[in-house]
Amino acid sequence: MIMRDIQLPKVVYMILTVGNTKGGVGKTTLAVQIAIARAMAGRDVWLIDGDRQGTAAAIAARAEVGRQPGIACAQYADGPALRGQVQQQRDKWQDIVIDAGGRDSTALRAALILSDVLLVPFAPRSYDVWALDDMAALVDEANSVRDGLRCFAVMNQADPGEHSADNIEAAAAVAEVPQFAYLSAPIRRRKAFSNASGAGLAVAELASRDPKACTELEALVSSLFNIHMNV
Repeated sequence: MIMRDIQLPKVVYMILTVGNTKGGVGKTTLAVQIAIARAMAGRDVWLIDGDRQGTAAAIAARAEVGRQPGIACAQYADGPALRGQVQQQRDKWQDIVIDAGGRDSTALRAALILSDVLLVPFAPRSYDVWALDDMAALVDEANSVRDGLRCFAVMNQADPGEHSADNIEAAAAVAEVPQFAYLSAPIRRRKAFSNASGAGLAVAELASRDPKACTELEALVSSLFNIHMNV
């Protein structure tokens, strides 16, 4: 009898949405960094640009120079298209990262229905924290038709100081929004993040490596995926 290799579908380890209705909070930067970090860890990763922004362009820049590992990327800014494509292709990937938002959109709403985990980046500015109420309302709406969405808020573009009053006040304010658990893995304002993401690189791949940026990203990725694994 001839034995043939059986190709089993890959189980999706996590569908993660990095989203916020507030623009300018660095969600695209985080989505790109998280996706590349997972690919560098040996995962098959699909990065989806769901907000007509720069995610696809950043990964295209990576592909143009032949940087490995490669990252598959698609753009679906329309909710029905995003939902249909993820449902159709989810078994091909181990991790799916969706960059969605900048506003309340059909793509963001579809992503909340599809995802295991929502990561909401916010900057330590009062109007960024207040904007979490808009996301909280969308989370409540998503949870009315599904179960199991885990929601975390992470401080991005945080002040560099360990004891910044703005950082402390913002973290305390987020604790008052019950829809989100505050993830204590802040990403501080560092040029390495914007420089790397614009070129489709991980911070660890920059020629001028910033050890603090690398450590912060590692802490964030580890926290997110360990939380999901231990559910």
